[in-house]
Amino acid sequence: MSVGAAARRVRAYGGQFLLLAVLTLVVTLLVSGVPRLVNRLAEQGLRAQLTNEPAARRDLSYTSNSAVPTTKTAMAESQERFDGLVAAMPPRVRSAVTERWHRVDLPPTRLVGPDLAARKLLVDLGLRAMPGIQDAGALVEGTWPSETYVPDRPIEVALDVDVAHKLNLRAGSRLRIGTVDLAGTFGNPKPVVVSGLFRPIDPADGLWDGLPQLLRVIEPSGDGQPFTITGVIAQSAMNKRAAEGWPIQSEWRYRLGIDRIDARGLDQMIGGLQEMQRNVPPGFTLTVGVDVPLRAFAAQVNAARTLLAVIGAGVLATLAGLIVLAATLATRRRRSEFALIRARGGAATAGARRSLAESLLVVPVAALVGWLLGTLFPGAPDPTAPYAAAATVLVTLALPLATLAVPSGGVARRDLVRVRPSARRLTVEVSLLLLAGLAAVLLRRRGLTLGEVDPLLVSVPVLLAVAAAVLALRAYPWPLRLVSRLAARTRGSVTFLGTARAGRSAVAAPLVVVVLAIGTAAFCAVVAAGVDASRDRAVERIVPADAVIRGERFAPDTVEALAGLPGVQAATPVLIEPGERLASDEVGTDARVGQTTVLLVDGPGLARVTGDSELDVTVPDALRSARAEPGPLPAIVSPAVAADLSRTGLQGSAFVSVQGQRYEFRVAGAQDSFPLLAASTSRFVILPWQALPPRNTTPVPTSLLVAGDRLDVEALRQAGDQGQLRYQQQGAVTGRERPLGVTVDTRAGVRRDLGDGGANGVLAFGFVAGAAGGTALGLLAIAFTVLAGARARGQVLSRLRTLGLSRRQWRGLLLVELAPLVGVSVLTGALVGAVLPLVLNPVLGLSAFTGGMPVRVAFEPGLVVAVFALGAVALGFAVAVEALNNRRLRLGEVLRLGEES
Repeated sequence: MSVGAAARRVRAYGGQFLLLAVLTLVVTLLVSGVPRLVNRLAEQGLRAQLTNEPAARRDLSYTSNSAVPTTKTAMAESQERFDGLVAAMPPRVRSAVTERWHRVDLPPTRLVGPDLAARKLLVDLGLRAMPGIQDAGALVEGTWPSETYVPDRPIEVALDVDVAHKLNLRAGSRLRIGTVDLAGTFGNPKPVVVSGLFRPIDPADGLWDGLPQLLRVIEPSGDGQPFTITGVIAQSAMNKRAAEGWPIQSEWRYRLGIDRIDARGLDQMIGGLQEMQRNVPPGFTLTVGVDVPLRAFAAQVNAARTLLAVIGAGVLATLAGLIVLAATLATRRRRSEFALIRARGGAATAGARRSLAESLLVVPVAALVGWLLGTLFPGAPDPTAPYAAAATVLVTLALPLATLAVPSGGVARRDLVRVRPSARRLTVEVSLLLLAGLAAVLLRRRGLTLGEVDPLLVSVPVLLAVAAAVLALRAYPWPLRLVSRLAARTRGSVTFLGTARAGRSAVAAPLVVVVLAIGTAAFCAVVAAGVDASRDRAVERIVPADAVIRGERFAPDTVEALAGLPGVQAATPVLIEPGERLASDEVGTDARVGQTTVLLVDGPGLARVTGDSELDVTVPDALRSARAEPGPLPAIVSPAVAADLSRTGLQGSAFVSVQGQRYEFRVAGAQDSFPLLAASTSRFVILPWQALPPRNTTPVPTSLLVAGDRLDVEALRQAGDQGQLRYQQQGAVTGRERPLGVTVDTRAGVRRDLGDGGANGVLAFGFVAGAAGGTALGLLAIAFTVLAGARARGQVLSRLRTLGLSRRQWRGLLLVELAPLVGVSVLTGALVGAVLPLVLNPVLGLSAFTGGMPVRVAFEPGLVVAVFALGAVALGFAVAVEALNNRRLRLGEVLRLGEES
């Protein structure tokens, strides 16, 4: 069997081999290119997430307060530790370190001098020695501290120019540094001189991120408290101070580079960070902040990859079905050729060998082209070459195997579906149904490891789709036959003939492929709608208003201050206190039911704010209608707290402490969640603020909910900061520490962050690619379904046209015959796509994209409209394919004796 003869046959049947080559190219293109795109999107998402984090969040910081050995100087010890700590890091972490710094600090002590006294400034000065600081800063005035140690010379200090000017210091200022006892007496003075003033060359340089910072003045924490600054001294001076017994603190910081953290190696990176935290050297403290965003991103990537595995399984299974259909159509058109080979004495495998030779000329070349095109996609590759090779082998064998399946006898009618299928076929179909159900149950019970390609996970969608197609094949001919019988009693032949042929058509394999494709597209649409709706619910839980201001404690008049801001329609206070313990009596006897989060809300105010914000948040009647009256407060509790109180007999009277005051409450209702509480909070008690009995002190809010249009976030932040300051400065006790600035979260901003950050690019790619690819492949499968029976339909239409069937009736007959098949295929696929999320959602881990809110798959009217629209498009496409095929075949020629499909 020569290569030339095989090449001539490939040319003679060029259309069939072109179709097989295109399908092969698409398969290897997906295997080669999609992992690259996914890796690219994951890398972009990781870069964006780490860029949005403060740079210091990527620091690995070791600190030590241990005494320096007498055999080494402080700076020499710091340098040795500096090199040793990075050498001991796990390889994955060590390779990601791009910048590193070390320093030795002396704690802040009192600084006095004429320049400070001129403005009556109280200042504490910390001293720092840090290698490399002279390269990062530019002198503005004076000189850097000298490294030459001279006995009895004052300690030379360099200060940031802005810090110095704010405190009335300049180059040459002479000061004294010493200790202050509890009585405020200044002692042990040492002379200090400001040798120079510097300015950072690049303020964003990580060298300046160490705490306390060199470039800013720490404001006093209260009345009579000092300003705190940090100055730079020479390394020799630090060695001398340490040798004299001054307490020192060493810090070693290692910054991980954004470009050095690979999204494909997140698990190894997180594991390395965990290993570092477990093996911290004695006397050291390790601070790691980058593991939190990395864990969150890894959870999203693993969930997205798991979802992509499901979508990929559906797309590849559809392509495999299309390849089988293409091979079957090709061999069916050459049935007479293979029968002639057998009639002339050829072996049973002669036709298969001929088909194998032809496939070897087409499939490997197409597979190689598809693989090479896939390598042009941006992104790092995955080791998918073995999968592409296996796919190439299977596609190459598809045509020979289809040739072996060609019947060697006469041609039988293929347009009939047996009313009573054989026992063998029934056994296979029932076994398939049982296998699909068993696989779904096992997957739900066993679960899976996110981020890995689980064989059971990728097989369940395919099995369920095939099982649904089998059921549809068994069910849909019966109503068509009933309609055909009814149509036989009416005038006209179009409806009768169309329904009769539709009820007898054999479309098993094409229908399965269509269901697979449409099911994949519908699955993507349903899950995407579920994730989007769950994000909306998550935002309503995080921000149950247009904006929420979170802080420490606000003055009671802050609500009124907010109400006067432009755009604010309503505001209400909220108090959240985690970790409170319930008591069984007013004395405070522990009820022994575990720690509980207490939430204090103004029921009417919360209802007003959520209503003005146009949110679908229901405030329980027990909270909204409560009034100040004798007896326990009505409370909404979580089911866990309700069960504990019922077990201990305290459901009618229990006590909880709120900001030092104990209140009695009773269980008025239970619910699983409540706005402002994290999704992981399973124990909470919610009390109505407006019903609190009078006490010596009134609770103050820790958060404020605001409703309004076009809110000014900066104005809300300023109002919140001022409210915190008023609370701190009013009352009998004044806070000693300055409160941290408030955070303002808007509902629109939180929703945007949930939808845009992290690995959402990978998730969106999976949804779009799955929906578009499934729809396109579904239409292609419908085209195969039409072409499979095109010759037989052409013969019937040609005879009917000869008998006087008009062109309009011919089109109507075509619509009636194809509509049931297309409708059943699309509806069955849509039903599979709607059921699959119910089966797979609990194991996909998609809550990583919704702020911890469980993803719920619900009925979406828009999806129903989309299914009907897709059905209409598919039917129009099927009719167009049939019309083009009939025009190509020329209906007058299909009546010639011996012509076969």
